[in-house]
Amino acid sequence: MIHGPAQPALLSPTASGGSPTASDDGSSDEATVNSGARRTDFELKPYMVSSDWIGAWQIVNTLVPYAALWCLALWSLHGAPWLLLPVLAVMVLFLARCFSLMHDCGHYSLFRSRRVNRAVGFLLGVVAGIPQLPWSRGHEFHHRHNGNWERYKGPSALVSLEKYQQMEPGAQRLYRWLRHPLMLFPGGFFYLVIKPRVELLLGLWGFIPAAIQDLRANPKTSWSELLAKHKSRFWHSPEEFVDLLLNNIAVVALWWLMATLVGAGNFWLIYSPVMTCGAAIFICIFFVQHNFPGSYAHSNNDWDAMAGTLEGTSDLNLPAILDWFSADIGCHAIHHLCAAIPNYRLRACQSQNNHLLNGITLLNLNDIPSCFKYILWNQQAGRLTTAEGLLTKRREGRFSITVDGNN
Repeated sequence: MIHGPAQPALLSPTASGGSPTASDDGSSDEATVNSGARRTDFELKPYMVSSDWIGAWQIVNTLVPYAALWCLALWSLHGAPWLLLPVLAVMVLFLARCFSLMHDCGHYSLFRSRRVNRAVGFLLGVVAGIPQLPWSRGHEFHHRHNGNWERYKGPSALVSLEKYQQMEPGAQRLYRWLRHPLMLFPGGFFYLVIKPRVELLLGLWGFIPAAIQDLRANPKTSWSELLAKHKSRFWHSPEEFVDLLLNNIAVVALWWLMATLVGAGNFWLIYSPVMTCGAAIFICIFFVQHNFPGSYAHSNNDWDAMAGTLEGTSDLNLPAILDWFSADIGCHAIHHLCAAIPNYRLRACQSQNNHLLNGITLLNLNDIPSCFKYILWNQQAGRLTTAEGLLTKRREGRFSITVDGNN
């Protein structure tokens, strides 16, 4: 007998063995959260303490090995080709850790000082190829609206079940294809290597003519005033523009320097797969922590922030070594409850509040592939759903959508 993928387990110290079951519309047959829990019930404040020493050590034990692995990879290209793939695999994990630490800096939690978090976040953004300030502000929007799929549609820009049904069959196939797990790899390369450069160029394409026009009207207008006046879809403040500009200058300068020192072919042979796979890992992690069976998915009129935090977020049960490389981002419910808790205190905070985390979905590694099926938002059911379930119902001649999702 062929069995489907196992359902994710529940994070509960008293769980007696049942796993949450989900229908094709994504609705769960069990309560997925301790519905009586309030934010004030959680003991969070003792863990909202940043340590400059721990933060500095995490930066050192990430960037120094990553630089050493770059040297080893360059040597292995010609000295020991058999060693290249293992070295690249470890480099991918260190890049993912760089991104996780950059994420902490965006929440101003890795270090005590906001200025230090900004400076280190910018450096990590150069390593990861992404402007840290615009990214972190977009990420903060996600935190404020998690579970409200009318406001924030996730990294894959999911559409509602109704909109999907209105698409032509070809458009539906393209929609599903673009959200296939294998698209993490070309999507990852685009996300880190191409997208930030294109965004700057397109943003400047709109900003420069507007700035010239404004300067002709008033030559005394300052650049800060020009930036503040201009509305761009690629940045939302002068500070974000400066971060985007400086990140691009630093990244492209680093590309040129490395290509000059070691050769363009050697550089891109290492850089491309590391950036591609590194981005694929953290996009994958982000996706499955909010797209899973039974995930809370409501709209503006009935969204509840606490329910979105607890029911719309999963935790990851990873091997200890992957917890280290991901900076314990698997403790995701606690992170969403309080983003000011640094990564090195998340696990202790989770343990302290475990009795209140009854029902938080806990995903194992073998649960991850099935999460990529949840690419549609069933607004009436308040859950994510799968296209496969819709296709099955279409073949059976059932097209209606009911409030409980059991159409």
